Amino acid sequence: MTVGADPGEGLHAIVLAAGASTRFGSAKQLARVAGRPLLHTAVARAAEVAGSAVTIVLGARAAELTPLLTHSQASVVINREWREGMASSIRAGVARLPATCTAALLMLVDQAAVTAEDLKRLVSAWRRQPEYIVAARYGMTTGVPAIFPRSAFSDLAALRGPSPCGVGLTGASDKSFRDLWDWEHPVPKK
Repeated sequence: MTVGADPGEGLHAIVLAAGASTRFGSAKQLARVAGRPLLHTAVARAAEVAGSAVTIVLGARAAELTPLLTHSQASVVINREWREGMASSIRAGVARLPATCTAALLMLVDQAAVTAEDLKRLVSAWRRQPEYIVAARYGMTTGVPAIFPRSAFSDLAALRGPSPCGVGLTGASDKSFRDLWDWEHPVPKK
C-alpha cells in the first residue's frame, strides 16, 4: 500500500457504505468494477491518501460485508440507524474519529469513477488551506468526496435524515469553501 498522507497530518477517511442498495437490487458494495468489489476499491483508494486512518461505515449488510474487510487496516463502524439515511452514517463515522484527527474525508463506496489521483488532488487542495471545506463539484452541485476540517465536525454530527450527496455542504456559506474543483469523470459503463 502506498501511503499518501503523513500520519501527523491528522486526515482521516470515512467511507460510507451502509445503504441497503434497494434501487440497485443487490449489494452495491459487492458490485464488481474492473474485476474488484466496490467496497475493496473504495477502501484501497481511501488508504492511498489517509494510510491506515480509514473508517468504513457499514449498516444494512454489515454481517455480509464485515468479513470482506478482515485483511484491511480500515476500522469498521456498524451504523445500526442506517435506515435513516446517509446522515446517520456520517454521524457514526464522525463519532469514531480520534482526537488527533484534524480533518475528515467523506467518500461514498459507490463512486467508482473516483480515483486515488482524484483524492490526492482533493487532499492537496485541502493542505493549502486546511481550515476550509474542500469538495468536488459536479456541474452546479457540490458534493462528496469532500474534506471537512475539525471545525465542521459538530455540524456533521448534528445532521439528520436521508440527505443527498451534498450532505453537510448545502447549508455552508461560500466562505467555508476553498478550491472547489469540477468533477468531470464519466460514469463507468456496466
